[in-house]
Amino acid sequence: QPLQAVAAFPSRLQVRSAVSGRGLAELPLGPTAVQRYGAAYATIHRADLHGLLLAAVEKYTDTQLHLAHAIDSFADDGTAVTVRTSRGNEVEGDALIGADGLWSRTRTQLLGPVPPRVTGHLAYRALVPQHALPQALRTAQVTAWLGPRLHAVQYPVRRGELQNIVVIVQGPAPHDLENWDHAANAAGLEHALKGTCTALQDVVRSVAAPGAAGWRLWPLCDRPPVRGAGEMARGLVGLLGDAAHPMRPYLAQGAGMAIEDAAELQRALAMHDLEVPLRLTRYALNRWQRNARVQARSTRNGRIFHATGPVRWGRDLSLRLLGERVLDVPWLYRGDGSIASSL
Repeated sequence: QPLQAVAAFPSRLQVRSAVSGRGLAELPLGPTAVQRYGAAYATIHRADLHGLLLAAVEKYTDTQLHLAHAIDSFADDGTAVTVRTSRGNEVEGDALIGADGLWSRTRTQLLGPVPPRVTGHLAYRALVPQHALPQALRTAQVTAWLGPRLHAVQYPVRRGELQNIVVIVQGPAPHDLENWDHAANAAGLEHALKGTCTALQDVVRSVAAPGAAGWRLWPLCDRPPVRGAGEMARGLVGLLGDAAHPMRPYLAQGAGMAIEDAAELQRALAMHDLEVPLRLTRYALNRWQRNARVQARSTRNGRIFHATGPVRWGRDLSLRLLGERVLDVPWLYRGDGSIASSL
C-alpha cells in the first residue's frame, strides 16, 4: 500500500506534564485502533500525503493541473461558472470548488470579506532526523506535553525516519498573517519554555541536531464553527477544507476533515439525476455539522491543553484517573458511517 510505504504507525499516545515530566495518561493505538475503528492510526509528513494524492490523480484520472494560477474572481450565472485567474485566463466549468485555504479568495467572494480570527497562539515547528538524535530522544510514539499557556507534541513521520516537533505557545502574531511560514527565533521559544521540565527542554534543544532545518513559526488563525450548509455551498460554488472550516490544531483534524469533505463531495457529484446546485447542497448538508463539531472541540481542547491554576490541576487529575477514557474520541474516529467505510 502506498500509505504504508511513507507513513509511521505509532503504538500509543502518551500525555505528560510539561512542568514535572510526569506521565498523565496513555491511549493505545496500533492494533487497538484497528480493532476499534477498522483502520490504523498513522502519522504522515504533509508533503508525503500530497505526493500520494498527486500520484493517484495522475494515475487514475484525466485531471488537468494548471499550477501558479491564482483565482482572482469567478462569476456564477446559474448554468456555468467562469473563473478568471491571476494570469488573465478565463476558465468555464459546471461547478467551482474553492479548496484555497484559510485566506480563500473563493470564500471571500462567496460569503463576504470577513477575515479569519487571530487566535493569539503561535506554533513553532521543526523536523529532526531521528538518526541524528541520542537514543533517549528518538520516538516511535506520539507524546503530548501539557503546560500552563503552552503545549508540545512530538511524533514520527516518514517511516519513522523523521521526528516532527511542534510547540504551541501564546503570544503576539507576526504582522504578515497570510504567510504561514516564518523564520523563528529559538531564543524566544526557550524563553517561553522556562519552568518546564528538563525532558521537554532536551526535546526542544534537539532541533539543533545535525540535519535539522531549525524552527519555523506558524501564527494560528481560525474561524467560528460553520453555522449552516450555506457556508459550504451556494449555487454552483462549494468550499472545502480550510476554505470552509479552518480549525485549531488541538484535535489534529484539519487535513482529516478536508479528506472527508472530498469523499463526500465525490459522492454528491456522482448523483447525476440531480442538478449541480442540488448536488453541492447535498454535499454541504452532509458535512457542515460534523465540521462545526470538530471546530468547536478543537477550540475547547486548546483551552484545556493550555489551562492554568486549578483548572490545570483538575485536568491532570482527570487524566491520571480516567486515562484513555478521556483521550479516546469515538465519535470522531468512527466517522459518520458512510465516510468511515469508504476511506
